[in-house]
Amino acid sequence: MGILNMLMGAPAQSAPKATGFRSYVQIVDGDAAYNTAAEVHALITGVAHAAFLKIWEMTVPAQQRIHWGFGSAGLPHNQGYMWFASLDVAADWDVGVLRLQQARARDMGTLVIAEIPDGQLHTATVTTLATATPTNRNEMVPLPEKIEFPLVGEDSLLQLTYQLNVAATAHDAAGFQIPVTKYQ
Repeated sequence: MGILNMLMGAPAQSAPKATGFRSYVQIVDGDAAYNTAAEVHALITGVAHAAFLKIWEMTVPAQQRIHWGFGSAGLPHNQGYMWFASLDVAADWDVGVLRLQQARARDMGTLVIAEIPDGQLHTATVTTLATATPTNRNEMVPLPEKIEFPLVGEDSLLQLTYQLNVAATAHDAAGFQIPVTKYQ
């Protein structure tokens, strides 16, 4: 029927292109075992470890597809910027490497999107989580939409894993805000 319509001059029907919108993921967006700071701290552990351990995971909801990041590196004021901090309030930081990953449902086919030393993801002020959160875009790590990776589809997973090189004295506060592009 499509070729016949084209030969007769009828307009071809095509599905509308999905348009993404910018958003952020935070601890509270995680699945049940990953949606509080206490759960994230327990998964980071209090002892340094060379392995990357999963500290956060979010299952993509029905009828959504997601890319890590948003905007374009060519338009720096239009791209997303991220932060991450895990600290002992008023004492010291956890020091390690944060890894952004995506995986198919049931944790199959994991792709590493980025690895970032966490010292670049927060301020130098360790007094509270609020003072650890950067507000100056020029001091934050950009994360443009990662279009070079496949979209993370329904029931697939966004994940954060963490390699803890130096553990903080205790774990009092944790937080992050990472840009994503959602399609629905």
